[in-house]
Amino acid sequence: MNPSAKSAGGPYTVAVRDPVWGHIWLTDDLAEITRSDPFLRLSRIKQLGPAEFAYPGATHTRAAHSLGVYHVARRMLDALIARGADEWVTPVGCRSFLAAALLHDIGHFPFTHSLKELPLANHESLTARAILAEPLKTMIGRCGADPHLCAAIIDEDQPGVVDGERAFFSKILSGVLDPDKLDYLNRDAYFCGVPYGIQDADYIISQILPDRERGIALPARAIMALESVLFSKYLMYRAVYWHRPVRVATAMMKKSLHAALSRGLISPEELYDQDDVGIYDVIARRDYPEREVALAVRKRELFRVIAEYALDEIPRYDRAVETLEGRFVAETRAAGYLTAAIGEAVDVSAVLIDIPENISFESSACVIGDTGATPEGSTVFTRDVIARFVSSIRVARVAVLPAVAARLAEKGQLKRQLAECFALR
Repeated sequence: MNPSAKSAGGPYTVAVRDPVWGHIWLTDDLAEITRSDPFLRLSRIKQLGPAEFAYPGATHTRAAHSLGVYHVARRMLDALIARGADEWVTPVGCRSFLAAALLHDIGHFPFTHSLKELPLANHESLTARAILAEPLKTMIGRCGADPHLCAAIIDEDQPGVVDGERAFFSKILSGVLDPDKLDYLNRDAYFCGVPYGIQDADYIISQILPDRERGIALPARAIMALESVLFSKYLMYRAVYWHRPVRVATAMMKKSLHAALSRGLISPEELYDQDDVGIYDVIARRDYPEREVALAVRKRELFRVIAEYALDEIPRYDRAVETLEGRFVAETRAAGYLTAAIGEAVDVSAVLIDIPENISFESSACVIGDTGATPEGSTVFTRDVIARFVSSIRVARVAVLPAVAARLAEKGQLKRQLAECFALR
């Protein structure tokens, strides 16, 4: 299937066979981008980080995901142009949007989004930086795209590009029914072997309408497509993304890196271009107690959970504990309780507190009904419903080294004591 004349930057003659979408068609110039060093790094980063600890099939990469996002973005662009977006988009804008879809994760870290709490630049700004540097800047230009527009579609903080076409494409690439979400929900479900994330992308693309201000609009009859995405995202968080061993492994890596960064042992720049192997090498070259926490993840020797709580069942819960600094204070207190419980010193490096972030479900969508466009639409997924979804899966956990866990005979009383660690004031 050839894209519309507006979005075509040359013949789409290079086919990549994908298990989720079938054939993904690229131009020669786009295919050349996928052979560049920045893109090849993504083939060494697992899309779901340590999710393979729970789902052995979850070894798909950010490179495969990026190709999938590009494929869905191209199909969506063709549909939107056919339904009126050609009134305000340009060929250069379309090609810049397709390049942005292909390259949207170029600045991503290993270990999924779990490292975004660390004092590091966000991956969107790192992506924009990579796009505006060589070799990608020249390669994007060969595609008939504008590298600066491409970068600004991904990173809205980029200076100098403020036209409406950029805003239109940005809202398509990052919204309720964006190509990123349609690919990762389908792809992650496929490789994990679970049904929860599967979306009817064909139906969604057949229904979307262009909206110059909001990016994508949806007719009221297709509101179930939005509801399916929202509920699937909730289910995938419950079953996969926040599965207990996945949470523990990512929290262990976060704890190790936070310790190294806060003590100046590792600089942020050393982490920005790492892949799944290189990030362990950076840590292994330093000598500090929490180094062993990260290296234990590599050997799949995870901390053992000794207490877990719904956030609303923790007396005097202090939201300051949701910061890395606050968690360190709570972990220090927990180490004191554990020292008393087993009768020997427990170092804070042997204690881990994990609290999932307060995620957004991006529920607001432009729905076209009989009386025109409304920002909310007639969906059952109100803000209150989504808030209950999030609260039901935000489980705080206290985990310790296996050797410490083995010394703890009676955990009932200890769980009540450890709950006090979450009250920082």
